[in-house]
Formats: sequence, C-alpha cells, structure tokens
Amino acid sequence: MPSPSRPQPFRGFIHIYTGNGKGKTTAALGLALRAAGRKMRSYIGQFLKGQSYGELVAAKVLAPLITIEQFGRKGFVHVSQVVDEEDIRRAREGLAKCRRAMRSGRFRLVVLDEVAVAVHLRLLSEKDILDLMAEKPEDVELVLTGRFAPASWVARADLVTEMTEVKHYYSRGVQARDGIEK
Repeated sequence: MPSPSRPQPFRGFIHIYTGNGKGKTTAALGLALRAAGRKMRSYIGQFLKGQSYGELVAAKVLAPLITIEQFGRKGFVHVSQVVDEEDIRRAREGLAKCRRAMRSGRFRLVVLDEVAVAVHLRLLSEKDILDLMAEKPEDVELVLTGRFAPASWVARADLVTEMTEVKHYYSRGVQARDGIEK
C-alpha cells in the first residue's frame, strides 16, 4: 500500500454511455471538464460530427487541457442515411487518431464520441473497438459513446450507463438549440 504522502498511481477504466436518451456526449464532456479542473488532458474524437457545436468553442478556451477533433462531414450522419466510402475513410482516420492519442502518453482521458453509431452504420467494425479497448494503457480513462453499443463492449467495459428517454421535447417538434443540444 502506498504511503499517505505519495499519490497512488492513476488507474484508468473503460466507460460506455449508450441508450436512446439525451446526455451521452454531455456526460463525456462533463468528465473532460472535471479532468481539466485537475489539470488532466483530455482528447475527444467525434465520429459522424462535422458541424459547429458549443463544446468546440469551449474546448478552445480550455486548450491544451481539452482537445476535440471531428471526423465527420459538415452534417451529422443519421442512422437512416446511406453512408459511402468518404464516411468510412473519415471514420477509419478518426479511429487511427484516437488510437495515437490514447497511446501518446499526453492524455489521461480519451473519448470516442458517437463511435457506437459509427459501428452500427458499419463505418468501423465492432472488433476495431474491442482491439482498441485491449490496447488501452493502464493510466488512460477511455470513454465510448453512442446508441447501439454492442454487447461485447458492454461485457468488456468497467462502467456502462444507459441513457433512457422518458420524455423529450423533440417529439413536439423542437429542434436542436445552440448551447443545449449543439
């Protein structure tokens, strides 16, 4: 047991935030904000997203503690849309960037935002992410977000939270709002 005067080494875990409810990305961003408050660096790779979100502006203020990169086109790819080779290329390049960030030693927290949807759309394979999970350094916290998290990931993860929609104003026609959903 370490002495009280010596800090214990950081042990990172694997989180999954999934389900149909709102809050998966928000939870991951909150974790990055908390880490920044303790001077820990976070890397967030956003799959399928290429448009402007409030977190991109906030991350610039918190740089270099929070780094966000987007791997999608200008608009979010929806589950009902057909994806093409450009979407697949962007997802694969994004996964390579996330892997480099995770293994770089620079980041304590690495988030793959909407990666479960990227796998659901077959932009990446379930095994691609299982391999990434197996490569996770001991001192990195890894967070995977998105609807449709495969059972194999859930079995491998240390923490799984499923967001359940009980009620949402989208059903009344309210669009995504700046500062709240985007």
